[in-house]
Parts: sequence; structure tokens; C-alpha cells
Amino acid sequence: MGLKKFLKKTLLDFIKFILIILQLSFTARRCRRYFKEARKNSYDVLIVPGIPFNGKKGDFIMKGRIYWAKYLFDEGIIKNIMFSGAAVHTPWHEGKTMALYAEAIGVPKEHILTEDKAEHSTENVFFSFKKCMEAGYSKIAFGSDPVQTKVLRKFIIKKVSPEIALIPIVYNLLEIIENQMIDPDIDHHKTFVKDFIPLRKREKFHQRFNGTLGGNIISQEIIKNNDNS
Repeated sequence: MGLKKFLKKTLLDFIKFILIILQLSFTARRCRRYFKEARKNSYDVLIVPGIPFNGKKGDFIMKGRIYWAKYLFDEGIIKNIMFSGAAVHTPWHEGKTMALYAEAIGVPKEHILTEDKAEHSTENVFFSFKKCMEAGYSKIAFGSDPVQTKVLRKFIIKKVSPEIALIPIVYNLLEIIENQMIDPDIDHHKTFVKDFIPLRKREKFHQRFNGTLGGNIISQEIIKNNDNS
């Protein structure tokens, strides 16, 4: 393949990739609409899904989710934040690491909750919602980036609860406080998992894909129901 054809194919592949991302993501207008609706209410807990930590500092996605949660907290839209995620791809508990980060940037510790079982985004929502219900919280919201929020929307409505409010990140609002954002030093040794084995080595691809679709949750509920029968 000649250089010209290669560059053309690469450009077309990139355009296709961008179009797929745009199809999977809520538009900025849709995100603002969700936010406008959320401002009319006050939620007991905001569920924030975890993201792998690299052992150095939070990346763009992690910072976005944490600062968005803080923004909603500061605005009085949410009362507590539950960061969810086990140690999945790197040897640090995702939810607990994000909790340390949130505390370091000013979220009061007494308003920070964690869930440390979830290994897939569907489990982030399911296990966190279940933990909230068990703790007596009733008004729950979900906050993440527009792509993940849209991908999980149907699962949340059909498999978890249609009462969960969706509050995807409005990046224009985060830009307002961007100059205030910091990368705090956190003691990530507290969330480090010794003898860690990444998910890709514990499960085959079809098992991981099944988990992504919520298959692990369904299996656990079936076993639970059989045990109670």
C-alpha cells in the first residue's frame, strides 16, 4: 500500500472512530438539559464510576468525574458522593483512590462513600445503588462523562431503577473552574492491592464482555434467589 493510500485509509478510520464516539455520547445540549432538571432537585447520593489509577496522578477522565461530583456537591444538588470500583486493571482500588482525591480537593470526608466490588461499569451502578438502598438513601443520581452515561442509560432504567437521575458532565461548566483544578498528592499506598492480578488475566474476553453487559449481576441474582427459595 502506497503512502497516499495509507494516509487516506488512516484518515477515514479516524473519522469513523469520531463518528462512533459522537453517536455513543450525549450532546452538550442534552447534558445541559439533564443538569437543568437536576438543579430543581436535591439527591442523597451521586454514584460516580471508577477509572483505573496509574500510580502517579489522576488522568483527564478521572479528574473530570471527580471535579464534576464536587461541583454538584458545592451547588447543593447532591449531599453525598459514592465512588465505585474495585482494583480491576491496575493494583489500586478505583473507588477508594478517587475518594482520597475528592477529599484532597475539598469534599468533606463525611460526605464521601465508596463501593469496592464493581469490576464493570454496569456493576458500578448496580452495586452502588444496592448499597445506597441498604444505607437508607432514596434519591440517587448517576454522574459521569457523556459517553459512559449514554451507554449505561438503558441498563440503568431497565435493570437498576428508572428513578436514578442522570447528570452527565457539562464540560462548559467545568471549564469555568478549570483554573482552580489541582492534582493533589494523595497517599495511594492506602488503596494499593498486594498480589494484584488484573482482570484480563483472571477472565477470558467473553467473560469480561459478559460482565460489561451486566451478566455477572444477573448470575449473582439468580444464585441468590435460588438460595432463598
